[in-house]
Amino acid sequence: MTSTSAFLALARYGWDDAWADEFARYDAEGLLAGRVIRVDRGQCDVVTADGTLRADTAFVTPNDPMRVVCTGDWVAVEPAGNPRYVRTYLPRRTAFVRSTSSKRAEGQILAANVDHAIVAVPLTGDLDLGRIERFLALAWESGAQPLVVLTKADLVPDAVTLSYLVKDVETTAPGVPVLTVSAATGEGIDVLAAVAAGGTSVLLGQSGAGKSTLANALIGEDTMEVQATRDVDGKGRHTTTTRNLLALPGGGVLIDTPGLRGVGLWDAQTGVGQVFAEIEELAGQCRFHDCAHVAEPGCAVLAAVETGELPERRLDSYRKLMRENQWIVAKTDARARAELRRDWKRKGAEGKAAMEAKRGRWA
Repeated sequence: MTSTSAFLALARYGWDDAWADEFARYDAEGLLAGRVIRVDRGQCDVVTADGTLRADTAFVTPNDPMRVVCTGDWVAVEPAGNPRYVRTYLPRRTAFVRSTSSKRAEGQILAANVDHAIVAVPLTGDLDLGRIERFLALAWESGAQPLVVLTKADLVPDAVTLSYLVKDVETTAPGVPVLTVSAATGEGIDVLAAVAAGGTSVLLGQSGAGKSTLANALIGEDTMEVQATRDVDGKGRHTTTTRNLLALPGGGVLIDTPGLRGVGLWDAQTGVGQVFAEIEELAGQCRFHDCAHVAEPGCAVLAAVETGELPERRLDSYRKLMRENQWIVAKTDARARAELRRDWKRKGAEGKAAMEAKRGRWA
């Protein structure tokens, strides 16, 4: 990586002076710098100044799903060997993590060093606002800037209906840009391409959201295979089966991901707080600093629900995600488990006391 040509070859994939400084010690050892563009069964494709190489990831800690090599990582690769090994990855600037579907308390890293998290939501069928909030919580927690992209806008020809759908999503995603696009007509693709040109973007969403079609529109060719959604329920089958990092013709790179059925939180309290920023702000006005927003006197959050300022659905979703996040943290942190148990006991005692007080008034 000492030559200018080598630097420029990787700049297309996001290489900069800060990465070069991080890599200096490995450069001195004769290792190659590269970015992981695909991971598959313990091996990965790495784009380097010498071209794309196939390397084994076994040298990097294999038993911790948070420390395995993932798409988007910048790595140090052996210059030769059969097999050739990835020796290490550089410290990640951002990491998109979810909890695994297993019963063990583990996080799974989906993509690394992402600048923009593009949440693709199809405008077919009913909008699942709760799922959008869940994706956004993980996006905020990752350190990336979220963007909600409403796909298949051409399938909603009525402008009034479309405006209501957009407003619903904007209410669900405070502080997050919401863009309507159509790969079929090209609507919004130029705006999305301009955003993606500013670094590394990851495409997120459930199967059938139109991610691969969107990726093809941004790339300008049919690189990603596309399958039709099922007519019976509007859901799609998994077209993308691995996370692939693709260079875009207008600049920037894009990571396309498989459709995610399960989107479990992983220590995402900050992310949840940003998704529900208006609730967090209202909570600061509650009489009690540890208000649970259930039945406490002087609760500003409940007051906002009663006046219609805050939709009850938003509060229910906030409670659900906060409970889920507390649970996953408690499963991995003994002290957090103890605090959660004490909190449950305290709330149980308060609820019992409230019921006894009511009985006394009724007697």
